[in-house]
Amino acid sequence: MRGGLAMNRRPLFKFRQAGIPTLRSVKIKILLCGCVALTLLAISNRNCGSSPSLLGWTGDVPSIDRYSSPRGRYAIVMNTWKRYDLLKKSISHYASCPRLDSIHIVWSEPDPPSVSLQRFLNHVVGLNSRVGPRIELIVDINKKDSLNNRFKDIKDLKADAVFSIDDDVIFPCSSVEFAFTVWQSAPDTMVGYVPRMHWVNEKEGKDKYIYGGWWSVWWTGTYSMVLSKAAFFHKKYLKLYTDEMPASIKEYITRNRNCEDIAMSFLVANATGAPPIWVKGKIFEIGSTGISSLGGHSETRTECVNKFAAEFGRMPLVSTSLKAIDSRNVWFW
Repeated sequence: MRGGLAMNRRPLFKFRQAGIPTLRSVKIKILLCGCVALTLLAISNRNCGSSPSLLGWTGDVPSIDRYSSPRGRYAIVMNTWKRYDLLKKSISHYASCPRLDSIHIVWSEPDPPSVSLQRFLNHVVGLNSRVGPRIELIVDINKKDSLNNRFKDIKDLKADAVFSIDDDVIFPCSSVEFAFTVWQSAPDTMVGYVPRMHWVNEKEGKDKYIYGGWWSVWWTGTYSMVLSKAAFFHKKYLKLYTDEMPASIKEYITRNRNCEDIAMSFLVANATGAPPIWVKGKIFEIGSTGISSLGGHSETRTECVNKFAAEFGRMPLVSTSLKAIDSRNVWFW
């Protein structure tokens, strides 16, 4: 009898042994299928710019706002100086961006642009206007050479948003479109790609400040300015800069050929009491040199910060650690 039981149990034990690896393999296959499905879903959301993202806000806006209203499009104000090849590359690139309304080139050279240069720029803008809304190209010729010219009030500007950009930096249109959408959510503040900061110079007192460059932002994770070499702001600040910026500050900028971007940051912060917004974006610098490469640049900028704070009667800049990131272009955010 016992022998019979032993013989009956042996096949059952073998069946259980065989069933364990079978069950494990089924579980592994289910997990693998789930991982593959989630991966495909994530890739689908990353590649579909117009569909909602499962991970967060995609930056999409209602279609009624996209082209029809003043806030649905933006104007580029580009500062340039005797770098015609860079100007051609920049205009050729930005003219293809979908929600661009107009391009205003700030020209402060003693000689007007050549006929061949104007013909080229009109040609590339005209080509892109064939496949979308007409883009207006205007060369604003200034008699006086001053960095203040880039913030001169523009009459009859249709778009509310101004994208201030230098001729030697290029951002992908998708990145510009995202920054523009961020600006639409906070149209009174500055939204840009190049953050800078200030902090109190404790050695000299609470009313003395130090200008901090990119490495200061990277180290501390905070900023209080976004530079106008690549930033969105409302067109009303052009008029405010032209009419209300203290003459002493504008004269200082003209004389030293520096710090007009800091002055605009002061102006907007003073008007809003709020910090700017830093947008993450890949920058392509197509120029070789600039004033930031000159010796004593940080010291000059520190002098500007203290000069402007004294003229405003206070420090209007507000520090923040906020950064806007397009969730469609990152795996984790």
